[in-house]
Amino acid sequence: MSLAPTRLRPADLLHVTDRFADDVLGGDFDHLLPAGGPPTGERWFTRLHGNDELDVWLISWVPNRATELHDHGGSLGALTVVSGALRETRWDGEALRNRKLVAGDQAAFPLGWVHDVVWARETVTAGGIATPVSPVPTPTLSVHAYSPPLTVMSYYEVTERNTLRRKCTELTDKPEHD
Repeated sequence: MSLAPTRLRPADLLHVTDRFADDVLGGDFDHLLPAGGPPTGERWFTRLHGNDELDVWLISWVPNRATELHDHGGSLGALTVVSGALRETRWDGEALRNRKLVAGDQAAFPLGWVHDVVWARETVTAGGIATPVSPVPTPTLSVHAYSPPLTVMSYYEVTERNTLRRKCTELTDKPEHD
């Protein structure tokens, strides 16, 4: 029997992010947003909830700002996209795989999950042609939950031999490295 780092399961974290996303959409956390809304030129984040078992974050994503390939150390994670769209690139053990997440979509991150998350343009497809929803890029908002709360994140690169190599590990208590 292996011991999990938390009593919460990925499904529990998905439920948490969904509940907090509803609260964000309902305006319950408007007082935590910067004046004028999330910045359009840099990533922004704020903690919505925190205790010894669980951290919940609201994160704003903008074009040209990546997190880099990373894991969440000994924490499980999940996210719900509140508005806009994200592209997740994850290492599947053999190669990098991409998926697009749009408002309402969710993703869970078990232990060992290595991924990068970036802003993606929202599009609508008609007649097989994808067209941007808005000509002006706007920040994407997502709610993330980690259990236990983040304490360390490792960053990776894919080698020429198509293997994953850890570049560095950093202590952290937030979802972004300095």
